[in-house]
Amino acid sequence: MSQESNGAHAHYAATGILERIRAALAALGPQDRPLTPRELGAMDQFHTRGHAATAELAELAGIGPGDRVLDLGCGIGGPARLIAQSRGCRVTGVDLSEGFVEAARYLSLRTGQQDRVEFHCASALELGFADASFDVVLLQHVAMNIAQRDRLYREIRRLLAPGGRFATYDVLRGRGEPHYPAPWAREAGDSFLLDAASTRQAVEAAGLRVLAWRDDTQAAREWAAQLKAAAAAAPSGPATPGLGVVMGPDFPLLAGNHARNLLEGRVEVLMAVFEAARA
Repeated sequence: MSQESNGAHAHYAATGILERIRAALAALGPQDRPLTPRELGAMDQFHTRGHAATAELAELAGIGPGDRVLDLGCGIGGPARLIAQSRGCRVTGVDLSEGFVEAARYLSLRTGQQDRVEFHCASALELGFADASFDVVLLQHVAMNIAQRDRLYREIRRLLAPGGRFATYDVLRGRGEPHYPAPWAREAGDSFLLDAASTRQAVEAAGLRVLAWRDDTQAAREWAAQLKAAAAAAPSGPATPGLGVVMGPDFPLLAGNHARNLLEGRVEVLMAVFEAARA
């Protein structure tokens, strides 16, 4: 996730991320043992429905081997690595958190993907890439941290080649105020949710037209219910390294509030693809 408000930046800027990741991965074997993107899936996919959602979004966007892909708000690089491996393309990731970018580079070395993915630290609102540098821009669970949506979507449009695709998977405002702290914000002042209609209007105003629009809320609710049931079952044995390694010891509270928000209809989830208008 890329973050733009000061509070949200602090929310994701915990120190020692790489050290915690190294320690957690020691449970999977020696530091020189190659890892696969699937082994990291519980830890490096910072969004609802994890690997499944990333794979579905890549398919919906029609990503192919020749595409130049930008993962905006890449976190520690999980979606970038998964898409590079499964779709055969090169992926550039950008995130505002230096700790996330450092971890993304390390994990890409551990998975042997350093030649297919690259990562940079920058703001989603002001990127140093030339106009029309990418064929696909991905945005997963990022926009709710950004107040200046018009500026965000204009920057995405600038980066897309004519006919390029903007693929988004994001949390939307539902009915009532969400419970906080949530995975993307510890308090309401750092959360900038829009409803579905306002999101579509803002994206289209930037010069992008809808190719696919899918309400993913029900699938997200089923996923949340499954996670709650699994947590209640409290399976024995060593746990797979999860998002708590990255987000800290209170991540179960954040995840629990996200599940409540989904199940109570306070937030919704959208998966959509837009096309950059041709000249």
